[in-house]
Amino acid sequence: MPSWKNLLGTWLEGKGGNWLKQQAWRRFLAGVIFFIAFSTLTGINFLPENLNLKEGQVSPKDIPAPRSVVYQDKLATEALRQAAAARVLPAYELEPAVVQIVENNIESFLEKVRTAQRTPGLDEPGKINQIKANLPFTLNDQQARQFLLYDQETLNLIEESARQLVRQVLAEGVEENQLRTKQEKLSKTINELPVRKDQKESIKLLAINYLQPNKIHNEQETKRRLQAARDSVIPVTQTILRNQKIISKGDVVTKDHIQKLEALGLSRASSTWTVILGIGFLVLITMALVLTYIRQFLLGMYKRDNLLILLGIIVFITLLVARGVLAISFAGRPELSDIMGYLVPVAAGSMLIAVLLDSHLAIVVTVLLNTWLGVLTGFQLRFAFVGLVTGLVAIYSVSHLSQRSDLAKAGLINVGASAAVSIIAIGLLTGMDVYLMSWGLLIGLGNGILSAVLTGGVLPYLESAFGITSAVRLLELSNPNNPLLKRLLMEAPGTYHHSIIVGNMAEAAADAIGADSLLVRAGAYYHDIGKTKRPYFFIENQLSCENPHDKIAPSLSTLIITSHVRDGVELAREHKLPEKIIDIIEQHHGTSLVSYFYHRAKESDKHESVQEEAYRYDGPNPQTREAALVMLADSVEAGVRSRKQPSLGDLEGLVREIIKKKLEDGQLDECNVTLRDLHTIATAFMKVLTGIFHTRIEYPDQMLKEMERRKLKDANLRQ
Repeated sequence: MPSWKNLLGTWLEGKGGNWLKQQAWRRFLAGVIFFIAFSTLTGINFLPENLNLKEGQVSPKDIPAPRSVVYQDKLATEALRQAAAARVLPAYELEPAVVQIVENNIESFLEKVRTAQRTPGLDEPGKINQIKANLPFTLNDQQARQFLLYDQETLNLIEESARQLVRQVLAEGVEENQLRTKQEKLSKTINELPVRKDQKESIKLLAINYLQPNKIHNEQETKRRLQAARDSVIPVTQTILRNQKIISKGDVVTKDHIQKLEALGLSRASSTWTVILGIGFLVLITMALVLTYIRQFLLGMYKRDNLLILLGIIVFITLLVARGVLAISFAGRPELSDIMGYLVPVAAGSMLIAVLLDSHLAIVVTVLLNTWLGVLTGFQLRFAFVGLVTGLVAIYSVSHLSQRSDLAKAGLINVGASAAVSIIAIGLLTGMDVYLMSWGLLIGLGNGILSAVLTGGVLPYLESAFGITSAVRLLELSNPNNPLLKRLLMEAPGTYHHSIIVGNMAEAAADAIGADSLLVRAGAYYHDIGKTKRPYFFIENQLSCENPHDKIAPSLSTLIITSHVRDGVELAREHKLPEKIIDIIEQHHGTSLVSYFYHRAKESDKHESVQEEAYRYDGPNPQTREAALVMLADSVEAGVRSRKQPSLGDLEGLVREIIKKKLEDGQLDECNVTLRDLHTIATAFMKVLTGIFHTRIEYPDQMLKEMERRKLKDANLRQ
């Protein structure tokens, strides 16, 4: 029965059916599966429960808050807005034409009086009727008769006084609701004038009756002020803690209960389908952003379906763990349940992506994961902030792993410490009490532990399932206690020592040109493991002066020498070494010429029938910079070892000559190594070789004897 791993490999290779052989269909199917999974995990909190509670209804059960949420209290906010609007005074504006209208009315009335006085043949009742005609106020006969008795000088005095008084009042502005008050004030002012009583009454009659409002209500400005007053009110926010009781069984439902249920998603005005569409769009946007980034900046990864699926699985695991952590609650301690968002190990997902895929991609995904963490915790920025800080610190911590303990250190120390510091900062900013802050620190440290455990536990399975060679795997392979390396040490010690030196040289060069130094070191350690099958056919393992190649033909020697590559590949596959290591083993000689045996064959061949191709390795040539570095370090170390006590100048010349020959032979044509890189590689090789082949002082025999004599003398004195 095939294992799940084989089935997964078959599916990824498109062998499960004709339609699955098309990459577009495979990707579409995977995308649909992940879309449904992500939407389910992130959207389950937001689906309304359809409690159907209405104001005035009796609650049939206790309803606790399923999560913490901060919401806007619309009822309290509206009350404050109405109070602010009530304090706004209506807007008025002065109408300048009113003053002129009032003065014209006073003048027009007195002109009618003068006209009546000058009309010949008109009796007194006729004159009175003429004055009273078309007046906007009531004028009795006695008052009209009084105006007819005034001479022109008195009429002018009355007119001027009335006009001045009205002008003064209108200059202050008269609103419609102030007219009666202004008339009363004007009446008191007229009573204080230094004129006869009848004149005061006449002035009062004109000024008071002709006075009218000149402050006109500006409805548009009043509305603007009302709206500005409402907008100036800061919305009232309320916090509901997880497991806090919203309404008890038997309570009468109020408007406040309804808005709390709506804030928690337990009673929504919108339909379930509206919520599902909203979650779906958010998930689609997130997936599109990540895929666009990968296609734009990580094209090699974009073309590999298994890596995209691996990314989806890591994100799914992170969200699943987040949901599990957020479901933790403490009975009777809602304040502790409310800070469980600090325990969500987003950093674990960040480390897995950085170690298995790409550190820059890990940054992008970390930002989006913490956005979703904010959504899952009721749009609370504090949890998203702590998750973002710990995730970025985790990525930085594992971006340059040098030993396996760095992975545990990244979680236990770096993530935990950064979470604790972030929680302290938020606590000080929000005024969190010491008790709750102390719990927050413990939870933050727990975040680091959980992240380290989750990363270390999941990493080997993901590596194995998806054929990923992570930095952690390379560190394990570089351990001298690895069974294959121990076998190399025991059966071919010279080759083992040679591999260690090649590893040091290649690693130094990789650091210098920005290649994968961990891969180079591990590849160098295993590049000659094929020599364990016939160790004494290789000169570094020959302890005696007898060389087995002296007894066999050069062609057979060449076959034995070149077969160590094929034997190494077989051993690597038998011990399940990563494909990247196997590629280095297979490519570390490329199609190089076994020159020693080739020239021996030519010297012994009298018919000149020796073909150069028969004395070359099978290849292929190095396809990566890492394989090229191992090839160059291998050749340089072998060449330098063949020289006895070379000078520093000879050493540098030999290094550059070997690299030049590899370049001219076309061994570096298929890898991305530039001429500048070759110069940097040679310099890095020299730094390592100088430390190995440094000058030693040769002590003469007489000096050695004198040193021994002094040692013996000192020993006798101490006795």
